[in-house]
Amino acid sequence: MARLTARELTGRMTTQHPETQHPQTQHPDTQPTDAQPKETRHTETRPTGRPAVLVLGGTGKTGRRVADRLVRAGHPVRIGSRSGGTPFDWEDRRTWGPALDGAAAAYVAYYPDVCDPGAATTLHAFAERAAEYGTRWLVLLSARGAEAALPAEGAVRVPGVEWTVLRASWFCQNFDEGVLRSGVLDGEIVFPAGDVKEPFVDADDIAEVAVAALTGDGHAGRVHELTGPRLLTFAEAAAEIAGATGRAVRYVPVSAGEYGAALVRDQGLPDELGAFLTDLFATLLDGRNAHLADGVQRVLGRAPRDFADYVRETAGSGAWAG
Repeated sequence: MARLTARELTGRMTTQHPETQHPQTQHPDTQPTDAQPKETRHTETRPTGRPAVLVLGGTGKTGRRVADRLVRAGHPVRIGSRSGGTPFDWEDRRTWGPALDGAAAAYVAYYPDVCDPGAATTLHAFAERAAEYGTRWLVLLSARGAEAALPAEGAVRVPGVEWTVLRASWFCQNFDEGVLRSGVLDGEIVFPAGDVKEPFVDADDIAEVAVAALTGDGHAGRVHELTGPRLLTFAEAAAEIAGATGRAVRYVPVSAGEYGAALVRDQGLPDELGAFLTDLFATLLDGRNAHLADGVQRVLGRAPRDFADYVRETAGSGAWAG
């Protein structure tokens, strides 16, 4: 299996770059800062017309879908990443101001993970910088059922900035774009989920909700909990993929400890990252999320996409033909 990032492993977010090392958490005063804010700033208090939108993580599962939809709707889009057209690095605050300057809103997918112990400190500093640069709306991608994500969610609530939080369940796309794809191709999806049921959500639905929050009204101070329309065990998900592809695909459950140890041993992850992921999996896959939410319906006025529809379309695309 290929080397994986923390965000790919948790399945909650998408990486901007391929490193597996967990970034060092530094006190804000020790990190570089960008230049003082310019005298003239974008002063809109809510995105109207066709404002610029900054999309962080804009090459990942949700970010690229958000960017595509914004472009199709006629909004100027900046994709912020280490290698993108708009340089952005969470660990280099000098890149934050130029990315934010003139952007009325931002979609925020935090690297390496919103549950990371250092996420809240960094996101709070980013939200304050957004206020300085006239970015008045932040939409944060978060994790459903994760108490460790709550500090990060609270960190973006700063004066002068409106916020919306999207708490997403496990992505359908983890089976073809993320950590579970290699298991599908190998015929064995080895993962520490036991027989817990999960309401897998389609990344296209997440992106559509994000765009609605970035460009529409009624989302200020709201937390939207996003799930698919049906509960499935990972074994049932594997069986649906097998049925659609004609491949022999089965789910092999392991403990969170076994999975974390394998990541350190086989993938070369640092011990502390392996321990973090072990604890995260043990928490998120304990059954707390085995129920449906209505966030997609409330925002979009329609039912979320079913896992079977995702599997049928993905199988038809040839993504699992390798």
